[in-house]
Amino acid sequence: MTNNDILRRLRYVFDFSNAKMVAIFAQADKAVTKEEIISWFEKEDEPGYQKCNDRTLATFLNGFINERRGKREGDQPVSEKKLTNNMIFMKLKIALNLKTDDILEILGLVDFKVSQHELSAFFRKPGNKHYRECKDQILRNFLMGVQIKFRGKPESKEDKVQFDWG
Repeated sequence: MTNNDILRRLRYVFDFSNAKMVAIFAQADKAVTKEEIISWFEKEDEPGYQKCNDRTLATFLNGFINERRGKREGDQPVSEKKLTNNMIFMKLKIALNLKTDDILEILGLVDFKVSQHELSAFFRKPGNKHYRECKDQILRNFLMGVQIKFRGKPESKEDKVQFDWG
């Protein structure tokens, strides 16, 4: 999955307007313009498309955490230069205030089975012997489950890909 895909899915799931996206970035002390946001949602072959880099997505996710959970006291976390699916998964878990059972329930909404032990391995530090890399398929299924949880099941094919960012 590309960073643009992840950003696009989160925007759709939570129905963020351009102004809301700008505000979420501001929660992480980053100023972005409406034009930058629109460029991240263009299709790759469209003129004006810009790739969303790891630092930008990390900044958005940090802002999303602050938006949903409130800013923590003191220095704000520095946005990572390099993101992995494990880090994205962890940031979404924090932002949505999810426990293990909640994540298993969300994955169950898309008929994706994973054990508690497998799930906990995604949230371990990379040097831990039980660490497991979160593959695109797992993150994609999690995001689809989040979509079902927060927006409901898509009724038609058009609902699955409807993106009107206006």
